[in-house]
Amino acid sequence: MADPVEYLVIGSGVAGMWFALRAAAHGRVTVVTKTTPQESNSAYAQGGIAAVWEDGDDFEHHIEDTLVAGAGLCRRDAVEVTVREGPARVRELIEFGARFTRKDEDPAAYDLHREGGHSHRRILHAADFTGKEMVRALHEAAAEHPNITLLDHHMAVDLVTEGWLARRHGALGPADDRVLGAYVLDERQGTVDVHPAKVVVLATGGAGKVYKYTTNPEIATGDGMAMAWRAGARMGNMEFVQFHPTALFHHKEHHFLVSEALRGEGGKLLLPDGSRFMPRYDDRAELAPRDIVARAIDAELKRRGLDSVFLDMTHLPKAELEHKFPTIFHKLASLGIDMATEPIPVVPAAHYMCGGVICDLHGESSIRNLFAVGEVSCTGLHGANRLASNSLLEAIVFADRAAELARARLEGIPAPQELPGWDTGRAVDNDEQVVISQVWKEIRSFMWSYVGIVRTVRRLERARRRIALLKDEVEDAYWDFRLTAPLVELRNLLNVADMIVKCALKRRESRGLHYVTDFPEPDPRFLTDTVIQRYL
Repeated sequence: MADPVEYLVIGSGVAGMWFALRAAAHGRVTVVTKTTPQESNSAYAQGGIAAVWEDGDDFEHHIEDTLVAGAGLCRRDAVEVTVREGPARVRELIEFGARFTRKDEDPAAYDLHREGGHSHRRILHAADFTGKEMVRALHEAAAEHPNITLLDHHMAVDLVTEGWLARRHGALGPADDRVLGAYVLDERQGTVDVHPAKVVVLATGGAGKVYKYTTNPEIATGDGMAMAWRAGARMGNMEFVQFHPTALFHHKEHHFLVSEALRGEGGKLLLPDGSRFMPRYDDRAELAPRDIVARAIDAELKRRGLDSVFLDMTHLPKAELEHKFPTIFHKLASLGIDMATEPIPVVPAAHYMCGGVICDLHGESSIRNLFAVGEVSCTGLHGANRLASNSLLEAIVFADRAAELARARLEGIPAPQELPGWDTGRAVDNDEQVVISQVWKEIRSFMWSYVGIVRTVRRLERARRRIALLKDEVEDAYWDFRLTAPLVELRNLLNVADMIVKCALKRRESRGLHYVTDFPEPDPRFLTDTVIQRYL
């Protein structure tokens, strides 16, 4: 058993590291991350962080933009909290050392982008690698703190709760369940240790890898969502998967995001003949919210049998493109694409989960002392569709609020108890990794085909049946073989796929990111969150 700590943080992106820095002043923090410390979903965020920053903009405008994008499902209190507390958190982020891009003509002022769905320029950014810069600043601050221990190549497997312990001994679990720690796989040693903690924080990011095409990195396998589901936490709005309209279409690069900020700087979406199509779909054209743009591109691809559409940035000089979007410019150049002289081939790809672990305004889940911050959570901010660049803001606002509540409650939480070690049973080494690989590909393929941008009830039912068939196979492998990261991730992916399909079948309407042709219009009877829970 690992040494007990006050706080166990699972995930090392912006949300997890913000919580760790805030909580470390009041107790010991262990952060576990399944690859290298700065590898996270956060690090791949290009666009920026939205906050009311300059005269002419105000909280009410940001709130209204968020509510409009969320298609009626945003929790107004969550939106108010995020927007109103956001600027103060961004200033603290700058104090931590984050370096955002400033205006050439006025180095004292920050260069603000405008993105789809926003009525004002309010996106602070670090060129086009904002997430990477935020992660760098937070990790450098954490590296100097004596109360923070970061364990890389450690992957959380399952949560330990009072209810789970009670059922393990043949008793009923408590009505008000409480988290006690987590089992964690040391990937280098191949061993699983139990990590007791007074407070556990899920900061594991999203689940884009449940789809065949995604902008997310390899690590985005929905681990925190799956662990919370298996522990019996309430989950919500899993049907709302945001597909980014513009991922690069290229045979050598399958995950590269082409930032929404390009459209904010005047980029136009074109068909192969050079004509625009977005004005036919929405008066805001290329600056419409992401769900509208993604569906429009998807419709054009299917109607015309195209491999991609094109994003044209040739109206800007090469020097300006390289200065404003260095990551994108140089990546495209390495693939033989000069964005200053030719349009960029783009397609939609799975990008962000608007649903997740249902939390209150302090990030606490339905399991006491289990917090979820960042993309793993469902705070109510995003509703049925996330407004661009609100996610990094949500991460630091709710991580801060979670740390505040956890600190206030800490003295009243019993000291971490002795927990049972991991039982390997009769598990043996897996000599059939090809099976894991094949099932992984199968899940991602049918999720893309059946549960993608445009859905039908028939295709959703097909996905449900495929998941039911794979459940036993994956569970058998999980218990028969010694744990490896790919096996744990496969189990998590299947849980996430199951939740997405369950929620999609419950919502008999089209709203925001969930578009089903059988019910093409919003229905006021469904103007509520989709809530699911695994009863243990």
